[in-house]
Amino acid sequence: MNESAISLRGVTKHYRGGGGVDDLNLEIAPGEVFGLLGPNGAGKTTAIRLILDLIRPSAGRISIFGLDSRTSSVAIRRRLGYLPGELALYDHLTPQEFLGHFAHLRGGPSPSDIAALADSFDLDLNRTIKTMSKGNRQKIGLVSALMGDPDLLLLDEPTSGLDPLVQRQVHREVRRAAGEGRTVLLSSHILSEVGVMADRVGLIRDGRLVAIERVADLQARSTHLVDVTFSDPPDVSALKALPGVTTCSTSGPQFHLEVSGSLNPLIGELAKHVLMDLSIREPGLDELFLSFYEGSHD
Repeated sequence: MNESAISLRGVTKHYRGGGGVDDLNLEIAPGEVFGLLGPNGAGKTTAIRLILDLIRPSAGRISIFGLDSRTSSVAIRRRLGYLPGELALYDHLTPQEFLGHFAHLRGGPSPSDIAALADSFDLDLNRTIKTMSKGNRQKIGLVSALMGDPDLLLLDEPTSGLDPLVQRQVHREVRRAAGEGRTVLLSSHILSEVGVMADRVGLIRDGRLVAIERVADLQARSTHLVDVTFSDPPDVSALKALPGVTTCSTSGPQFHLEVSGSLNPLIGELAKHVLMDLSIREPGLDELFLSFYEGSHD
């Protein structure tokens, strides 16, 4: 049986002022992309810092590739790339100088490899960091984490401050890492972001893992909120009868629907009518958690 890439057993960390994590139990396989999903302050960053041995647990055990996170922290760090949620850079340097410095400490990668990775993110390596926007600073952190193709990537809110095109590049890099058998643990408060990158997701709330599910299963059970305005409103009963439609209400020509699972039946029906406006959104985290709790007690 293959050793877990990350193993947390009964991991607890309490802070004097409150917060932290409580009794985390988690196994992440080599080559897996695992997402920690939860609102800000839920414990995502604390969990990542514990794995990195930047802080120590009050109780429990953490192992990375079969190595104890405390006694073998130096050996573990040689095999990982880390993007912190609160990124600190050397503002007086250029990205080329900053990344070259850390590449030297790691014993690689080459300047040409760094340049190629930076180019994929459209990152200018020659400007002084202090003159750069939040998005460009985030790119520096991503290149620093990704360079050298580490065996383990720990990415705390990796797409924060990035435009959609760069976000898609992050998604590609994460899936490339997994395709090469490397492991990724990422945190986010955005369900749709986790959905395009992760294989499984852990829902974390108030420092506890309330569920661990495959992303496909989580998305299938989540509800979409649909607002549609018709120029020729259909019979309400026809929409209510569609598979997955759980509620349907109207206010004039506008219909408000909640749809669980696939949207295909609803989209097929809507295509038969002339629409004036259509909006579809995923539930917020509070709605997702509520949906999960209600579903688990049916």
